[in-house]
Amino acid sequence: MMLVVDAPWVRLREEEIMPLTRTMARVNRNGLNRVMRHVAPWLPGTAVVVHRGRRSGRSYRTPVNIFRIPDGYVIALAYGPTSDWVRNVLAAGEADLIVRRHRVHVKALRIYHDPTRRDVGFLARPILALLRVDDFLALTATGVAPGARVSAGL
Repeated sequence: MMLVVDAPWVRLREEEIMPLTRTMARVNRNGLNRVMRHVAPWLPGTAVVVHRGRRSGRSYRTPVNIFRIPDGYVIALAYGPTSDWVRNVLAAGEADLIVRRHRVHVKALRIYHDPTRRDVGFLARPILALLRVDDFLALTATGVAPGARVSAGL
């Protein structure tokens, strides 16, 4: 059964919506993500979401786990639907993905809760289950992003 969440950040307790802790998120943001931003565009199952801040308008690059679906992509929300990057993408309604060195423009479709993880590859399902990741962001690919050529420096 799938539950569609229209406004995921409204008054939910963090332990209910965030599988990994905020401390782990800070460690990843300040350490692992700095490396993954350069590696994710080449690795299978990973991508970089290029999005703008809701208030600042600043451009951000966030590495994510990504899965291909017929009309776009699904991103596993390891830190829950209240993460800043998720809120930025939903507020803008769009973003760019750098997937396998190709830049793709996407529209934010919806966040959904799926304990069966049916849109995820069968090898990733038990790992996401172990991490208690049940929330996903569905994105529809709208075409090649403007200036789609991706260089080694990103």
